[in-house]
Amino acid sequence: MRSCPTSCTATPRRLRNIGHGRFPRGRFELPGEAVEFVARQVQVPASELDAYEWSGRTVEYHRAQIRGHLGFRECSVADADKLAAWLAEHVACKERRPEQVRVELLARCRTECIEPPTPGRCDRIVAAALRVAEETLTARISARITAESIERIVALVAGADQEDDAGPGDAGSGEGEDGPPVLGKIKEAPGNVSLETMLTEIDKLLAVRAVGLPADLFADVAPKVVAP
Repeated sequence: MRSCPTSCTATPRRLRNIGHGRFPRGRFELPGEAVEFVARQVQVPASELDAYEWSGRTVEYHRAQIRGHLGFRECSVADADKLAAWLAEHVACKERRPEQVRVELLARCRTECIEPPTPGRCDRIVAAALRVAEETLTARISARITAESIERIVALVAGADQEDDAGPGDAGSGEGEDGPPVLGKIKEAPGNVSLETMLTEIDKLLAVRAVGLPADLFADVAPKVVAP
């Protein structure tokens, strides 16, 4: 799982870089070049590997020996919780793509000498980290918004809900008595450029500004998270 011992320092670079930080699932994952090289090192015919059993007590015993020699351990429930917490604090707060968070998870496992979990378990750890990061960000941002701004946001959402519930023949313009256009109108696509659409977009901008959000509300949030 880590670099080969000093006896393998002559290994070609292309062989040293094939590791995945985990045990191979079978002979099919091992390049023939690598097998031939190691076979020469231990003076055993490379063909001997074809008879190796990749499941059962023997392989588990060998893997336990390898972990002990390299200082690695299997990922426990406590390890998984710590990895998810670390990802939420240091990675998922600024990177929301699961595949990229997964890359950082595997790198962290190597740093902590933890054998990478199964793919399904990795997915669950990544999902937990993303969820915690989202909840933490939501709580932090909402704490910065004044009560007045919250009331205006709720009014926009409530207005949008009322408009959705209204029938085709119901009266009403979808606006509050004194308020700006509802959230549904703000989220509409602008359409083709014209004087009318420009005026509509100006009304949307004024409606958003009327909420009164602080100018530095997202100052410490990663651009990737803020961008839609």
